[in-house]
Amino acid sequence: MNRRNFLKVSGMGTIMLLLSGCGWLGLADDNSKANAVMEKGSVSGGRKMKIVVITSSPHPKNESTSIYLADRFTEGAKSAGHEVFTFDAAHEETHPCQGCDKCGMDGPCVFKDAIENTLMPKMLEADLIVLTTPLYYFGMSAQLKTIVDRFYSRTGRLHGKKSIMMATAYNSADWTMEAMVNHYNTLVRYMEWQDVGQVMATGCGARSLVEKSEFADFAYKIGANL
Repeated sequence: MNRRNFLKVSGMGTIMLLLSGCGWLGLADDNSKANAVMEKGSVSGGRKMKIVVITSSPHPKNESTSIYLADRFTEGAKSAGHEVFTFDAAHEETHPCQGCDKCGMDGPCVFKDAIENTLMPKMLEADLIVLTTPLYYFGMSAQLKTIVDRFYSRTGRLHGKKSIMMATAYNSADWTMEAMVNHYNTLVRYMEWQDVGQVMATGCGARSLVEKSEFADFAYKIGANL
């Protein structure tokens, strides 16, 4: 099967870019929308944004493919003057939601862990939330899902933000990211977020592969052009 990778960018219009090697193969929307989405300052309005990047790979930072995408995005965002806070969901003390409802969907959570004490205050004041994960069995990692489930404790106050999703996968079939994209889009709809970008990096099963890919460059450009 030929390698087919895809990027999806949305916000001011939905665009599908197909990559094969180093060449652009197709564009599922017109070029004017592509230029509008990537126009510098189109998301931030030229103002400094507070951004929370959540990584969730259990691998060491220098080996992780998804953390590399997150780092490239962060480099771009900081180059544009935005404030970025990164939370490592795989190596912090976290607990899954117990469904006790003691938070009443408005906090505080019964767990006084890194999610409640460190991440949640940053998320509440953030303009943009970036979810980053390796693809595990066609969904997000358990580490990231733990964070997402804990959104429950501040559901209302986390609504209405901007968001980005970035994921890496070894598989390169055209259906590899379908479940991930559907899950993320449903989350965006429920949280009433504005999706401003998705980088779904297929065929990136090793750090060297993602480092050489156009997915990494695209992650940087999204950050730099916010």
